[in-house]
Amino acid sequence: MCGRYATTTNPAKLAVELDAIDETGDQGFNPNYNVAPTNQVLTVVERHDHDHPEDPATLRVRAMRWGLIPVWTKAAEPGVPVKGKPLFNARADKAATTASFRDAVKKRRCLVPMDGWYEWVTETDAHGKAVKRPYFMSKSDGGRIYMAGLWSVWRDRSLGDAAKPLLSCTILTTDAVGELTKVHDRMPLPMPREHWDAWLDPDHPAPEELLETPSPEVVSDILMREVPSLVNSVKNNGPELLGRVDQQAGQTTLI
Repeated sequence: MCGRYATTTNPAKLAVELDAIDETGDQGFNPNYNVAPTNQVLTVVERHDHDHPEDPATLRVRAMRWGLIPVWTKAAEPGVPVKGKPLFNARADKAATTASFRDAVKKRRCLVPMDGWYEWVTETDAHGKAVKRPYFMSKSDGGRIYMAGLWSVWRDRSLGDAAKPLLSCTILTTDAVGELTKVHDRMPLPMPREHWDAWLDPDHPAPEELLETPSPEVVSDILMREVPSLVNSVKNNGPELLGRVDQQAGQTTLI
């Protein structure tokens, strides 16, 4: 699964790198080393221009709430969806038949860029006590990883034309493969660049094979390493969360 991750890019830089349109507006995005559900996150979608729907679809960088809100969700109060457990992950093998996600699978698929993600492993310390140690998974070359996601547009229908759209997303997960099985039996679903066109295409369903568990080769360049327990609290946020832990000396160093 993926319940926390890190991302240090900003929408303007991401838009330039991808030759995309930055639609995040005036929302400020600083490096976030401890992204948690319900945070505003960056996503990449491919959509047609609203005023010129006949033009080819283009890549767009959008800000969304991490935790998908199904379109049929009722409002708790005007403009505010009913509170519940954030749908921040969706099983890739079941999303197409799950009520909360099946509509998004058909026509609202996205990419969620990240530097890497965290998982916790229960281990036994020198005193025989069970402790949860955080690990960070990232590319060996330090490059960005793009995970497959789904997104939704929620509006409070009771407000009619006055309803403002609320964009939200979820990250797809799949069975862990390769070395990543050592930290968790699930992992976020990476989407290789060569599959972006098919995955993001707003006019056609995505090939079913893109939702399948990838081969170990797809994640062979992803390394895992222990990081400081500072990441355990969402209140902590800074580059020190990615420090390298020397298990023998019990010390942390910045990378």
